[in-house]
Amino acid sequence: MSGPLAGVKIVEMVGLGPGPFAAMMLADLGADIVRIHPKNARQLLAFLNGPHDLLARGRPSIAIDAKSEAGKAALLDIIGAADVLIEGFRPGVMERLGLGPDVALAKNPRLVYGRMTGWGQTGRLAKTAGHDINYLSVTGALNAIGTRGGAPAIPLNLIADLGGGGMLLALGIVSALLEARQSGKGQVVDAAMVDGVASLSAMILGMRQAGLWNGGRGENQLDGGAHYYGVYECSDGKWLAVGAIEPHFYKAFLERAELPFEEFAEQENEALWPVYREKIAARIRQKTRDEWAAIYEGTDCCVTPVLDWEEAADYPHYRDRATFVEVEGVTQPAPAPRFSRTPGEIGGPPRPPGEDASTVLAGWGLDAATIARLSESGGI
Repeated sequence: MSGPLAGVKIVEMVGLGPGPFAAMMLADLGADIVRIHPKNARQLLAFLNGPHDLLARGRPSIAIDAKSEAGKAALLDIIGAADVLIEGFRPGVMERLGLGPDVALAKNPRLVYGRMTGWGQTGRLAKTAGHDINYLSVTGALNAIGTRGGAPAIPLNLIADLGGGGMLLALGIVSALLEARQSGKGQVVDAAMVDGVASLSAMILGMRQAGLWNGGRGENQLDGGAHYYGVYECSDGKWLAVGAIEPHFYKAFLERAELPFEEFAEQENEALWPVYREKIAARIRQKTRDEWAAIYEGTDCCVTPVLDWEEAADYPHYRDRATFVEVEGVTQPAPAPRFSRTPGEIGGPPRPPGEDASTVLAGWGLDAATIARLSESGGI
């Protein structure tokens, strides 16, 4: 593998969502990651570990019985050769397996021990179950997303699981790796989705306290309240996204829409936003989405079509950048971000659980006799 993280060895205790997403990002950037599946694990979602489980791409797989003495000993040997461990279980699970931070860091003092949870390792809800929507709901972010007078809108699992979870964990791991190279000491990275969403909310929290975010849901500048920042339905039932915040972009947007600027001159008069929105909506409904897209393409009006998943994969700008690629017939996002000298790459499609046990264990330093004993005992 190429990439800026080439040579970094990571053990991934397989979980759901944000942990695998963080591992996918790190693998795309060159890290050597082995996925550790629990032996005879129950399949939670039908697509997991198959060709469409994109969060599992680019990493070989072992199935180990971590509850057996032989399996636990093998895992500790692997951890001893690793730079990073990633786990996303509830607090206390790794400790009960005898693989908690104290044990792992005693085995490998330079280890970065990345822990991914919804609520964090501490706090009254730390051991409580939850999902993206729950972690999002208690931060204020879910309440703020949606249309005026409507229910809160669920932004898929992009914010808490992936942005506030997986990306936060990946950042924490890389930061701790840099520090460990200076100090020679590892540490625990406690990445909580609730903390990540709070961090992502910093700009809006600042705007609120500055008096710039005073309305309810769908009544503010960046939530669809402003007529110059939102979505408009076109004549074909498809949608156009408008983000003409700056005055010169706003004026250009109106000109291309053939709307007289003098009728919309008070851009920041919030009392007029609903009136302006109604007039703009009536104009946008006179053409199809693609007609408007052609009018605004290549301009500084900050207007773009709202695409579905299939359209997005074929969007000309994405084609220019090869943002989406195909691996063994499965379309997926290319590694990001991009590096000028050490580009990342996808290391292959998802691997079935346990497919690579002997090869990976040998590559991570276990001798043939130990691997044979593990296999005979049912540890792998």
